Amino acid sequence: MGFLLKRIMEKLDGMILFLLLIFMTISIFCIFSATHNDPNPVFAQSYTRMILFYGLGFILLIAMLFINYKFIMKLSPFFYLFGLVLLALLFFKGSTINNAQGWFNLGGFQFQPAELCKLLLILFLASFLSWRASPNLRLLQDLLPMGLFTFVPFLLVLMQPDLGNSIGYLVILVIICWFGNIRYRHALIGLMIVCVVSVASLISYMNYHDEVVQFMESKHKAYWLDRIDAVLLPEQASEKATYHTDRALEAIGSGSLFGEGYLRGDSVQTERVPYAYSDSIFVVIGEEFGFIGCAMLLLLYFFLIYRMILIALHLTSRRGIYVISGISAMFLFQIFENVGMLIGIMPITGITLPFISYGGTSLLINMISIGFVLNIKIYDDIDVESSIQLEQRAAAY
Repeated sequence: MGFLLKRIMEKLDGMILFLLLIFMTISIFCIFSATHNDPNPVFAQSYTRMILFYGLGFILLIAMLFINYKFIMKLSPFFYLFGLVLLALLFFKGSTINNAQGWFNLGGFQFQPAELCKLLLILFLASFLSWRASPNLRLLQDLLPMGLFTFVPFLLVLMQPDLGNSIGYLVILVIICWFGNIRYRHALIGLMIVCVVSVASLISYMNYHDEVVQFMESKHKAYWLDRIDAVLLPEQASEKATYHTDRALEAIGSGSLFGEGYLRGDSVQTERVPYAYSDSIFVVIGEEFGFIGCAMLLLLYFFLIYRMILIALHLTSRRGIYVISGISAMFLFQIFENVGMLIGIMPITGITLPFISYGGTSLLINMISIGFVLNIKIYDDIDVESSIQLEQRAAAY
């Protein structure tokens, strides 16, 4: 045990851990800023619960380092099926928050299976690709099954409805297929299909907008169209549809270049922007620290993704590369969607800003994901060194 601990400490990527500590500091201070004046004591103490979530997250991350990821990958099909069962159970036992039936209430703790299933899907797709016989992805033997494996959780999450997380599954599939060496003609065909479907859907939505609204109202899903109209038809959208985006833009814009200063701009964040402590926490950074603060946060994300890609480039394990590429895609999409929805270029969804937004499930899954990245680096390095030592011994004989 002592030998393994020593090797883990030698191979651990300290830069990633340092970045996580910076994210923790930013998150706690921003959540405190957004909630410290809230009359509801539950919200006012959100920052203390986030400290506990981070503490538990680091414990899980460290625990991940002592389990060889290859053992976990062997169990990935069972984990994937377990994730599907959780998503299906939501329709019978799930709690509804913000019109989405996507949470389990576990003794006061809200657990969101859609977050967990993103990681489980990454592990399963990576394992599936590692079993293939061809160096390139084949249409029927590889791409079609991977598409079906992704479509099932995508549909279950979309039906909750949770548009943000459901799209995240598709992004993960695309990136893993790219790193899995998809043929260019298949990628081109897929891109053409996406473009044709997107343009046709957009034109149809514009031309038959009133009919679509009537249909969605009959299904009590009109709030979906409010989010879409706020991006596609802001001039025609109701004030209710654009309220969140308008208030977020106002808060971010008020920060200008250097911001209004910490704890000096809380009137806009807490009173006018919905969920400023969780999904909309980027407005806290924009208002209090301005463009410089927002740019610095995005730069920190860049360094995190850069370190993860750097690890992947030095791996000998294809499974490890697929896992890290999927996790990187998961983080990149969440960052783009969260920031994009608050500056008006993406629809409003309930997706969190990784490591910054308040949310136990999201943070814990993100910390476990980072634990996987560090785990892959450590055990891949150990395997390489073991192989070299065996070759040296064989050559000596």
